Amino acid sequence: MLGINKECDDVYKILVKKELAPSVKLFEMEAPRIAKKAQPGQFVIVRLDEEGERIPLTIADFNREKGTVTIIFQEVGASTKEMGRLNEGDSLLDLVGPLGKETHIENFGTVVCVGGGIGIAPVYPIARGMKQAGNEVISIIGARNKDILILEEEMAAVSDQLHITTDDGSKGYQGFVTQPLQKLIDEGVKLALVVAIGPVVMMRSVAEVTRPYGIPTVVSLNPIMVDGTGMCGGCRVQVGDESRFACVDGPEFDAHKVDFAGLIARQRMYIPHEKNHEHHCANKQGGGCKCHSH
Repeated sequence: MLGINKECDDVYKILVKKELAPSVKLFEMEAPRIAKKAQPGQFVIVRLDEEGERIPLTIADFNREKGTVTIIFQEVGASTKEMGRLNEGDSLLDLVGPLGKETHIENFGTVVCVGGGIGIAPVYPIARGMKQAGNEVISIIGARNKDILILEEEMAAVSDQLHITTDDGSKGYQGFVTQPLQKLIDEGVKLALVVAIGPVVMMRSVAEVTRPYGIPTVVSLNPIMVDGTGMCGGCRVQVGDESRFACVDGPEFDAHKVDFAGLIARQRMYIPHEKNHEHHCANKQGGGCKCHSH
């Protein structure tokens, strides 16, 4: 596939490791050929070792001059927990990308960028790109509490306005990201585009807020993937009357056409397999996880 790079014989070294919040890690990785072609909205697939799980992660940042890409991940399963134990100077076996279609960026007017939880990471380069294209960027970011809110300063730097929400009210508005969005609409702000990335239920809620007003809304989907090239079909999602693959047709889609109910149902199908994978990893003797991808 054109545009996909795996630098043969290169080592994907972790140059910088940061803990952004409990269980949320940032790796700045050495990957010059991927950095050269990466665009906002695209993703990579990483693999720790020969038998490791293939993990799709949206590119949170890239630096063409330094030849680096930045990934941010949350330790939620056996593979991401193992990856979180790596340190600066350690390497990954595979870093393949950039995959997926880039975000369509132009001067739309006023663009609202909504990031929820770990979804703030992929929305950051999009907000930056929209700002560089001359848009007025209004960003809304949210988390359960202030301790797990990430990239606040980075988002503020690329936004004309930044609204923060937390479920418990420990920072910013108490409530959900949809509330400041609805307030902007109620105040008559002319919104040309809304981009939302985060938990599926959050993206669905954003879509339902903007739908009655006909405000163009884009969401980025990250369902279960295996190969990331459209071969396995594991990441298919219903968009309007078409079945699409998030890896090659997305990851971004028209939020008002996505079948969120079907997407949530498909995600739930994999929960028993993921728990079984973690059980096997927890009972394995020595070393890192050697379970095969599922």
